[in-house]
Amino acid sequence: MKAFGILGFFWLVSVGWVCSLDKGYAAPSDSPLIVDLTLVKSAGSEGALCLDGSLPGYHLDLGYGSGANNWVVHLEGGAWCNDTKTCVARKKTALGSSKYMKPIPFVGIMSNRPEENPDFYNWNRVYVRYCDGASFSGEGFHFSPFEVLYFRGERIWYATMGDLMSKGMKDATQALLSGCSAGGLASILHCDRFRALFPASTKVKCFADAGFFLDVADIAGHRYLREIYNGVVDLQGLQKTLPLECLYRMDATSCFFPQNLVANVETPLFILNAAYDDWQIPESLVNPQADPNGLWMGCILDYKTCSSAQIEVFQDFRLQMLAHLKEFSKSHKNGLFINSCFIHCQSEFNNTWFGPDSPSIGNKSIAESVGDWYFDRAVVQKIDCPYPCDNTCVNHIFKKLSWASSLLKLSGGDDFQQYVRVKEGEI
Repeated sequence: MKAFGILGFFWLVSVGWVCSLDKGYAAPSDSPLIVDLTLVKSAGSEGALCLDGSLPGYHLDLGYGSGANNWVVHLEGGAWCNDTKTCVARKKTALGSSKYMKPIPFVGIMSNRPEENPDFYNWNRVYVRYCDGASFSGEGFHFSPFEVLYFRGERIWYATMGDLMSKGMKDATQALLSGCSAGGLASILHCDRFRALFPASTKVKCFADAGFFLDVADIAGHRYLREIYNGVVDLQGLQKTLPLECLYRMDATSCFFPQNLVANVETPLFILNAAYDDWQIPESLVNPQADPNGLWMGCILDYKTCSSAQIEVFQDFRLQMLAHLKEFSKSHKNGLFINSCFIHCQSEFNNTWFGPDSPSIGNKSIAESVGDWYFDRAVVQKIDCPYPCDNTCVNHIFKKLSWASSLLKLSGGDDFQQYVRVKEGEI
């Protein structure tokens, strides 16, 4: 079993330390709303615990006016842990323990400003923290004389939803379940369960940002991400929690890949993904095991330096993504925004979610496209032309730093999660 690399473990939310953007960025004139953590007090009695046994939590900003009875529930991302070593490391951070969670800024789809978040700014907006390491899906327990690990992501999901229902979400007129990265995968896995929380009269849809992880061969011909997922599924007991419809058709690891799930999600679902997802490229397609001599390092650090042959590898990755979305896109109830950018998670930052220079397809930003789809203003199934045709992209370009040095910074401090939660203007 291969342990998930530390770069992957920290999800490349390390962008706050090791990457910049290839487009200019204008910081807002004043600071974003900072929202405190709320612990789910009832979770302990339900065994719904973070990896270290602490209570799970979320950040809630109440809606008002026309949005008072509407809810956005956004699931945090942060990769996975696939063996005891990575889970033990994780439980000493905010991705495995609420002891390290701090107040966070609400930006992007969480923003309370209409000029930054035109359709959802005055809704009840919830940011659910991710502390189980299995996309809110684990069900198990690890005990040894040296370590105790709680794999309770599924229970965290239900305990958190129950807490929110008790705080008014049960009366929602409209609701949207969203998530980014591993949280985007979770929004797919839990989409129909979210729908089932509400009466038929409530309008419910789901939105997955950067959660469409592909089961593809890397440049050495191995399926590295499948090996990681095998570990997550086996260690955290996902055979007990993954969608039964999928488990009847294939093995549990395959049922953790969205390509085998999305066509059978009954609730309307919107998929937002960069065609050249800059988490999947270095962690799955061109992972260090597949490139032991670092021949791709320059290309990964800065896509503008890639050779034509390397770009062709990326183009093939894009085509595989589109092929796996073909059946999903046949239904007009579903939405799609696949842009040809080198980035990961675009709904959580103002400059990629909505703004004068934010990414767009057909002169529509991501926020506008999601809003058009949610409110049935239009059928939205947008697929960008291949790289390099899109000049609206906000692309990550990694600085020429020592990766080891950068990762030491990330893993060495109690407050690393506060830093990697990239605030406006710090990216």
